[in-house]
Amino acid sequence: MRKAITRIRYYAIAIALVEAVLLLLLLIACYFNFLDLASIISVPYVLAGALALELLNFLLYWLSVSSLSRVRNKTDLETATLVGSDIQEAYSFAKIGLLVIDEDKQVMWTNSLFKDRQLDFIDQPLSAVSPNLAKLIDAAASETMEVDIKGRIYSAKYVSESHLFIFHDVTDYENLLRYSRGQALALGVIMIDNYSERAGDEDDANDVLTKVRSAIGDYFREKDALLRRVSADTYFAVCNWTSLEQMESDSFAVLERVRNCQQGPDAPLTLSIGFAHDFPNAIKLNEMVSNAIDIALSRGGDQAVVSKYGADLKFYGGNTAAVEATNKVKVRSMADSLLSLISTASSVLVMGHSDLDMDALGSCLGVKAICEHLSKSCKIVYRPKLAEKKARIAFQEAFPKDVYDAMTIDPTDAVNTMKDSTLLVVVDVSRPSLTLSRDVVEKAKNVVVIDHHRRSEEYISKPVLSDIDPSASSASEMIAELIRYATANPRIEIKPAYATLMLSGIFLDTNYFKSRSTGSRAFEAAEILKSFGADNAMADYYLKDEFEEYTLITKIISTMTTPYYGIVYCKTDGKDMVERSTLAKVCNQLMQLKGINACFVIGKTDEKSVRISARSDGSVNVQLLCEKMGGGGGHFTSAATLFQGQTVDEAEKILLDTLDAYLDQARSDIGREGDPQ
Repeated sequence: MRKAITRIRYYAIAIALVEAVLLLLLLIACYFNFLDLASIISVPYVLAGALALELLNFLLYWLSVSSLSRVRNKTDLETATLVGSDIQEAYSFAKIGLLVIDEDKQVMWTNSLFKDRQLDFIDQPLSAVSPNLAKLIDAAASETMEVDIKGRIYSAKYVSESHLFIFHDVTDYENLLRYSRGQALALGVIMIDNYSERAGDEDDANDVLTKVRSAIGDYFREKDALLRRVSADTYFAVCNWTSLEQMESDSFAVLERVRNCQQGPDAPLTLSIGFAHDFPNAIKLNEMVSNAIDIALSRGGDQAVVSKYGADLKFYGGNTAAVEATNKVKVRSMADSLLSLISTASSVLVMGHSDLDMDALGSCLGVKAICEHLSKSCKIVYRPKLAEKKARIAFQEAFPKDVYDAMTIDPTDAVNTMKDSTLLVVVDVSRPSLTLSRDVVEKAKNVVVIDHHRRSEEYISKPVLSDIDPSASSASEMIAELIRYATANPRIEIKPAYATLMLSGIFLDTNYFKSRSTGSRAFEAAEILKSFGADNAMADYYLKDEFEEYTLITKIISTMTTPYYGIVYCKTDGKDMVERSTLAKVCNQLMQLKGINACFVIGKTDEKSVRISARSDGSVNVQLLCEKMGGGGGHFTSAATLFQGQTVDEAEKILLDTLDAYLDQARSDIGREGDPQ
């Protein structure tokens, strides 16, 4: 509207100027009697004609402006017709604002709400009201948007037929909502990791423990959280959501403070923290926080897990590797619990992960050895197509065909024959989607989980027994310990063929004991298996590469790229399919080179899947990076992630984006301090 009136004004001025010039030329021609005009035209008549023409111009200008005013008034009437013509008081009471725009998105009219608030938007562009309002014009008719106009919050809606914006002032509601959300209850549990190893008999007298407790108390006091010590190594925290948000914003800096309290070679004290919020029932929040702290502990500690009702878990910290556990009492208790469950079951099924490797196979055989000791029927859930090539060949070579057939069962048959009293033991994996058969897991009523990978948000629901130990190097190592420290009498025996395959699994996951995460427990487990007749030469033979695989590994290594100092990655040809173990072997080969802190290998493992295998020397938390890439996981120094429906190039882009965003967070304290790698 404003532009139309401006154009009319310009046209009127231009016409008046042209008429003035023509009149002036005519008067000059008459004065000099050019073409004998003085005898034809009289000057008074010329002036009278000019005056009449100017009056006509003024009349046309007035009629044009009046016409536009009638259009504007018509728009006002249409607006009034749309929302009612006698509800101004209702508008004020409900804090309803109305705004009409023209075809050029210029404000034509507003109701009194904006005028009463000294907001004059007439003849201004729509963006002057709010930069985001234009998005509503092309949005669905039912869509609304919250906009901030001069410090107040409005819920806006657009009616396209009348070019009308409707605003509802929701400032008071939003302030109340924010206040209520900020004051919502949040519960937390804080546990000191490795407490028993450091405390001994001198609890409060221990200087390190005193510093740690002081750091914990100071941090939560700063965040206005109520903290109560409920046991020697456990605190309970109560706060509101605002306080919890502050903790999340600094990524639970108390984790770093506690690590900085300690020096020396002893096992460092770290914290495991679990928080839960966004649910009105305190009992439900208590369940959520219990689950959160369990996940933090099962992932190796030194991290915080925040559980929001109905949302994915959030993880903070995890910048140190899990400290190797030395508590044999716990191992003995776990072993006796497992034996008790096996004894009371009608039969036992044991299952590893999809793409079964030597460690998963070895740990399955270890569980079978326990069942044989108890004279309990046990079958390994197995399908050759779902096993890696080396594991498949080793399994078939280690046993005669009749023995091999008798000890395995297809997943479909396992589902059909399973009873409520059947015990399912899942080894080397704790995520249902990665097991060899998810149907078997879902049907089982009694499930035991034994795994050495850090626990993720996805987890087998309600196992009757769970042994998640990220400080262990392999699942075969854990099973060997359970067999060694069980109180069974006579002691449990492991057949030499079983022990050899279990030792091969330890070789695989520790890279022949060269991995930095390999602890003394791995050597002890190897000694246990050797005492049962494990053949280390045969265990090594099972893992040897064929010439074709060696050539492929060399080809993949030749693609090595260095996106960051000390960080390298390789990728296979997008058309080639490789074994998962091949990707791991490329990683192990790369980690033999000096100057490499972490490596990633990308490869297509089947028609629909691309996998990234990752390794580090302990200065980079590759498990965190694999999680950030989309649901992966594993160990601090050894991890992997799987992409469904992606190409190798797409997975490469995801890896680079993840490194850009999270590499600094994933670097551990060891790497930052510059210790020799």
